[in-house]
Amino acid sequence: MKKSALWLLSLLLVMSVFLAACSGGGEKASTDKEPKDDGKASGEAQEGGTVTFGYTQPFKGVLSYAYYEGEDDVNALKFMHEGIFNTSEELTTVPGLADWEMSEDNTKLTIKFKEGIKWHDGEELTVEDLEYAWYLIADPTYEGARFANVEMIKGAQEYKDGKADKIEGIKIIDDYTIEVTVKSPTVNLIDNIWSYPEPKHYYGDISSKELPDSDQIRKNPIGIGPFKVKNIVPGEMIEFERFDDYWQGKPKLDGIVYKIIDGSLTQGLVQNGEIDVIEAPKDQWETIKALDNVNPQEVDALSYSYIAFDWGHYDTKKGVVVSDNKKFQNKNLRHAMAHAIDRQAFIDGFANGLGKPLNTPFPSVSWAKIDESEINAYEFDQEKAKKLLDEAGYVDKDGDGFREDPEGKPFTINFDAMAGAETSEARAQFILQSWQEVGLNAKLNGGSLKDFNLFYDTIEADDPSVETFMGAWGLASDPDPAGIWLSTDKWNMWRWYSEESDALIKKGVTFPEDPSKDVKEHRQEIYNEWQKLVNEELPVIFFEQRVDAWAVNKRVGGVKLYADGVMPNEVYNWHIVE
Repeated sequence: MKKSALWLLSLLLVMSVFLAACSGGGEKASTDKEPKDDGKASGEAQEGGTVTFGYTQPFKGVLSYAYYEGEDDVNALKFMHEGIFNTSEELTTVPGLADWEMSEDNTKLTIKFKEGIKWHDGEELTVEDLEYAWYLIADPTYEGARFANVEMIKGAQEYKDGKADKIEGIKIIDDYTIEVTVKSPTVNLIDNIWSYPEPKHYYGDISSKELPDSDQIRKNPIGIGPFKVKNIVPGEMIEFERFDDYWQGKPKLDGIVYKIIDGSLTQGLVQNGEIDVIEAPKDQWETIKALDNVNPQEVDALSYSYIAFDWGHYDTKKGVVVSDNKKFQNKNLRHAMAHAIDRQAFIDGFANGLGKPLNTPFPSVSWAKIDESEINAYEFDQEKAKKLLDEAGYVDKDGDGFREDPEGKPFTINFDAMAGAETSEARAQFILQSWQEVGLNAKLNGGSLKDFNLFYDTIEADDPSVETFMGAWGLASDPDPAGIWLSTDKWNMWRWYSEESDALIKKGVTFPEDPSKDVKEHRQEIYNEWQKLVNEELPVIFFEQRVDAWAVNKRVGGVKLYADGVMPNEVYNWHIVE
């Protein structure tokens, strides 16, 4: 599953690791999968002009798809680079820079590039740049989280383990044709295989480990997208200028400015025209969507927020999560903590009703979402939470109002959340108070919220002080949970190991044994079983599925928004209207 950000983002208490502090409400959210166009933008399209895209968290500046980690950087990447395949309005993979053909036995994929596509420095894109990206990700020194997107290539694991000096399954036919042999057939190969080329000629001899900190990625990155980097102010702003040789034709705008703002000032900046396009903070949406200069758009998102239990750590040498934290092993404790939170009240109070409680890792826009009648809804029920805690042996033995653990020892819960929105502190306190009201002594880890980068760093480093945290994920259109949920996934941030879960995830991308059976039906049955497992085991509290609220200035046309936000292959159509 190629994650749109990634980890997207554990964003503060509220939503995404990859979404910034967003809030919203108001008009009925869309329920189809069609892109939402700013069709309200009236007047003739102009040539030239600049559009400012806003975001409420500082970006790290890792401007490479192979290495970025959050929405903060992918926002910029969408303007300057793109993959060789596109996503359709129905959220399926379709040809873009390249077309493909599968062998009859589904073990060989042949990719054919268009000719004449150029990098921002004028060099031509060839299949060597895609091969190079696969080698970077499979390199033994690679520290990113995308190996799941090349692991299926025959010989990739052996190369990663240092047992081979090349990846056996890659064969270059000519400058525009490459053949890939996979270890076994999978139904979603074209959705899952890594499809973002990297400029081999530009990176030179820099190692995979060193590249994320190199000037080529941090200061002077290049891509094949409609806009090229003109200037970077680290963490604050990136100025893009039009790339006249873009493969789909010269973009209509002169440039785009990616600007980091104080989220609490969003309304005023949008109203004054200082920000043209932004995923708006939901707690300001009622006033933002009423502004005279705004075309408001609400889109059911392919994303969800969650509260994770820390199950252990990631063993970097073995490449697997180790669930050695015993604190939350009791399932009744986890269930009780879920029942203790009024998620609908949280959504209504802090997000203007944009969103609804979710109980599995698939939001309703996913075709694989199980029917709610087949799973536990974890409705808000404090009495049930208290009963479950009593049954699990968590009782208040010293009369201080807080429960001790089954051994009679003090039981406290650290909670981590991200700062950044005006209501971030209130949101965190809502969660803490919910647990405190059922007798659990929950508190902010370190006594305060963490800023964007510190939050990421703390979680990813398996800091022993982390016990629970709130984050979110943006998902790809294919429902394959690999990349986040396998025990071998670095982005399995809650560090949950389950043989049964691993087996179901791997089975979910296989072809049915009966060739007459519909593949989608086959996968739905498997994913229903997997959703029942994670819903019952509850390795994380699935908090809410999101409805994203976007403010688009009426002077900007051509902005299409999908379930996973702005699509890179559409940005060249953005324009100014009279």
